[in-house]
Amino acid sequence: MRRLRACLGAAAAVGLTAAGTTALVAGHASGATSALGNRWYAAAPYLMPLDNDPPDAGTIMDATGLKAFQLAFVLAPNGGGCSPTWGGTAPVSSDTAVQSVISTIRAKGGDVSVSIGGYGGTKLGQTCSDAAATAAAYQQVITKYGLHAIDFDLEEPEYENTAAIKNEIGAAKILQQNNPGLYVSVTTAGTADGTGWFGKQMLLEAKSQGFTPNNFSIMPFDGGFNGAASQTSALTNFNSILQSTFGWDQATAYAHEGFSGMNGRSDTGEMFSQADFQTVLDYATGHNMDRFTFWSLNRDRQCSPPDNGGRTSGTCSSVAQNSWDFAKYSVKFAGATPPSTTPTPTPTPTPTSCKTAWSSSSVYTAGDEVSYQQHNWKAKWWTQNEAPAASDWGPWQDEGAC
Repeated sequence: MRRLRACLGAAAAVGLTAAGTTALVAGHASGATSALGNRWYAAAPYLMPLDNDPPDAGTIMDATGLKAFQLAFVLAPNGGGCSPTWGGTAPVSSDTAVQSVISTIRAKGGDVSVSIGGYGGTKLGQTCSDAAATAAAYQQVITKYGLHAIDFDLEEPEYENTAAIKNEIGAAKILQQNNPGLYVSVTTAGTADGTGWFGKQMLLEAKSQGFTPNNFSIMPFDGGFNGAASQTSALTNFNSILQSTFGWDQATAYAHEGFSGMNGRSDTGEMFSQADFQTVLDYATGHNMDRFTFWSLNRDRQCSPPDNGGRTSGTCSSVAQNSWDFAKYSVKFAGATPPSTTPTPTPTPTPTSCKTAWSSSSVYTAGDEVSYQQHNWKAKWWTQNEAPAASDWGPWQDEGAC
């Protein structure tokens, strides 16, 4: 559910290595060091190293104490084929740009995980012939960068493709077996009920293949969520789904459950503040969950103006903040403490009073104001029975929380 991405680089075809040929590489030329503790890979926020005005990883590490980054996204080539690329266009085999970022992070005592998939684009599970071929493509990424962790971000449109999900889950199992100690997370869409039909089918596929990753994480945003309470409710419901699917007790399910949020304004206009992150963090640590991450570090800085004109951005959060405020919650989850020289203020804007509630039977004309789902809205033109929603082409303009 991560729509804020642009194209990367130029495409080229590369060859495949055989499935499962290499165990986990800990000393590759990219500067791989010994693995961090799993808690750090579980806390790694997403970073697009080649797009969306990538911030300097070293600066973030110095300011927050963050040690791990989730680099996104590895896809199939845009023109087709079963070879790994960054964003569908930059072949992993010839990459030097991402490798340079990784080397910088490792030189400062940190490490990275790589995320495959994401929202949109063509995934290797869709283009490779089977699970073994899919695993071979991902093994190239693990080997080149000496990875100790990998994330399978399985969402639209791939998770609607049964064959593709079978390939991805099968590949994850192969990589887990061929790379002892590899930290594997599986991330999918979140709903108020936990996850939707396709997410549940993915879990059933994992069960049928006998595959258990370090965690299954949901993304409770872009689905009608409203702050932390709705997110923790979804996490509770997802825990029940994990219990019923795998036969786990509640504690075991939480130990295999993760949260992947979106900082600030989401793609659909939901708002998640620093206070919301703290609430979800408290829930995650209080229930001994395995993972707490967010999309993305590229967005972990203030827009100008702070609300970005009521728009969502791939390079800033659209909420009032200091740079890297949200990264500090990942640091807390990992069990470290950010340097005391970099305070973490949590802005608490004065709430605006709510207008008269929207009614499906009322007629509204341009300029009329209503409240709906704790936001005020202004009509752009004549409308009736069209619920307010954040959309450039819809009849309503979001005037902010109330």
